[in-house]
Amino acid sequence: MTDRITRILTDLVAFDTVSHKSNLPLIAYIERYLADLGVASERILDKTGQKASLFATIGPGDTSGYILSGHTDVVPVEGQAWTNDPFTLTQRDGRLHGRGACDMKGFVAACLALAPEMAAARLRLPIHLAFSYDEETGCTGVRPMIERLAQNPILPLGCFVGEPTSMNVVVGHKAKHAVRASLRGKTCHSALAPHGVNAVEYAADLIMLMRETARDLAADGPRDPLHEIPYTTGLTSVAHGGRALNIVPDLCELEMEIRAIGAHDPKIIMAGVMQRAETEIAAAMRAADPACGIDFAEIQSYPGLDTDPQAPLITLTKQLAGRNGHGKVAYGTEAGLFMAMAGIPAVVIGPGSIEQAHKADEFIAISELTACGQFLTRLIAHCSSD
Repeated sequence: MTDRITRILTDLVAFDTVSHKSNLPLIAYIERYLADLGVASERILDKTGQKASLFATIGPGDTSGYILSGHTDVVPVEGQAWTNDPFTLTQRDGRLHGRGACDMKGFVAACLALAPEMAAARLRLPIHLAFSYDEETGCTGVRPMIERLAQNPILPLGCFVGEPTSMNVVVGHKAKHAVRASLRGKTCHSALAPHGVNAVEYAADLIMLMRETARDLAADGPRDPLHEIPYTTGLTSVAHGGRALNIVPDLCELEMEIRAIGAHDPKIIMAGVMQRAETEIAAAMRAADPACGIDFAEIQSYPGLDTDPQAPLITLTKQLAGRNGHGKVAYGTEAGLFMAMAGIPAVVIGPGSIEQAHKADEFIAISELTACGQFLTRLIAHCSSD
């Protein structure tokens, strides 16, 4: 089983599916692989026709089963010092190195490697394979697929999202909402600075407003002890503005985010920041020149995951994984979207450690792939039993 997973992972890593590129060659590979097993699949194309999600059902289509969900895109490798070609899977010391080996083609490979057993089993409950695109840029590719699922009269019992958790059971992650703020000032020669409206300086006021909000959340906000950072956070992470030392800048752009625990809606918190920015900062800019101000645009947004640890899906996941505990993670996944958009309970569990993701020489331990294969074998047995 592990050798089969490794062979398929070798093929998957060889596809350069960095998020700004097409994933269609990889999707075609999976389609052919499943077709050889007699399993039909459906493409859900994006608007450009250059990317697609793939959805396949193994087993009966007239009853509820379980989804195995994974994304096919990976993060860029530019600027990273790799020991070997990042798109050639390389084995060293019990580890498999390659871009996406951990995040998260290892899980996809395990699902495909066990697909023959799924197809051969007399499944009482179906197992659905859901492979998406553009997770790394905001969990966008999985949304059209979930919209279709939500229209079905029979919804799955649950969804296993295979992000790397070292096969630990993850019941929650924070929600995220991010915006870009474009501050429009008025330029002039720096020798005449009072005649201008300095977009960079007003941006500094907005940065401090976000920082104040984050400090208040950290000091007085609600807590969720299952999170490593147990409160809602906020920050400004990108700032661009100014052209030359002797020019008062007329434009500055900021990118800001809120990551919220279950007690908070990050959109509401960000809306409060934007409202204060309008009344306290943009109003001062317009007082100097009516053409000045601040424009906000959403960059990224996805819901959090907060599955009840006592839910049947979590009990089953612990049984399949041989684990008693559960936790929450700092990074986001598509798991929250399955619940928010379709009411499908979700849990995050997959091979590999998130600490190895996105780095040069990204790797997954072979033992992790074995553990994932064993999890899937038990899931097949569960879906086959009376």
